[in-house]
Amino acid sequence: MIDPWFLANLVCPIDHQSLDCRGSKLTCAADHAYPVVDGVPVMLVPGAEQTIDVMSASLERADGGAIDRRAPELYLESLAISEEEKQGVIDLAQRGGRIDPVVAFLVAATNGLMYRHLIGALDRYPLPQIPLPPGQGRSLLDVGCSWGRWTLAAHQRGYDAVGIDPSLGAVMAARRVSRELGVGVRFVVGDARHLPFAPRRFDCVYSYSVLQHLSRADAANAVAEMGRVLVDGGIAKVQMPTRFGLRCLYHQARRGFREGRGFEVRYWSLPSLRRLFGTAVGLPHRIEADCYFGVGLQPADAALMTPRLRGVLSVSQWLKGISLRFPPLIWAADSVFVEAARAR
Repeated sequence: MIDPWFLANLVCPIDHQSLDCRGSKLTCAADHAYPVVDGVPVMLVPGAEQTIDVMSASLERADGGAIDRRAPELYLESLAISEEEKQGVIDLAQRGGRIDPVVAFLVAATNGLMYRHLIGALDRYPLPQIPLPPGQGRSLLDVGCSWGRWTLAAHQRGYDAVGIDPSLGAVMAARRVSRELGVGVRFVVGDARHLPFAPRRFDCVYSYSVLQHLSRADAANAVAEMGRVLVDGGIAKVQMPTRFGLRCLYHQARRGFREGRGFEVRYWSLPSLRRLFGTAVGLPHRIEADCYFGVGLQPADAALMTPRLRGVLSVSQWLKGISLRFPPLIWAADSVFVEAARAR
């Protein structure tokens, strides 16, 4: 069975036609078919160039192939991790505990490298405070949701939240966590460049630490898709890394200031971000500091941090406060939020 909401709001990501449920697949009039795995629609476009190498693995697993028999319920083959890391997830699962083993192992990948000390050591789910006004039931799409931390944070803020990610394994982890917490959010497996939603469906689109891994062209396509699914006057709020942040400059210098390849981070100047979102979504738009000295530092996670990281977080928050009164300081932020409204 499939949630009726999906039939009312999902469309074919290729031609945007409506979908019917035929057996275990969603099919459009052009016979493009998408599998449904335990109620989760897998809306990836077959043959599309991959931005992350979980897409083909997610499709293959959704069609019943390439199952890792060591822990089939964890969908390890679609998590984009090494064999050694898969064994680490299995070990955590066998050990048991309060935290989902996939989340416990992926925390550094989703929350940032400064969270590496928490791998296998979490005692609660690190849900951040989403920087948005109260949702009051408005709809929100979390693009690149992974295990669902921002989707769940949006729900806590009062949004009717939906998460989408190309990793079937991550989405299944997100659904396990949401069920464990008793939270009514929905998840879809899909591609940011080919969002499988009807036009003007969401009041807000949010994304954190996702588009930075896409090429410039793919990022532009993803932002255009965000604009397409927003209602008139709807807001896109997206985190992006900057070209001139201190830690960002360090990482760029380490790779000789060349452009990113594959899943490597791309760094953006503030004017280029204004052009990207102004063209693809609309005006007005603004850019504000997210954090300094790294990406992903969240005040809600302070209790999980080492004393050194709490010190970094404090300085980052202090600089963020100053940037509200002295906007040029935003240029030195390593991570910024870009906010744009779809033109009415």
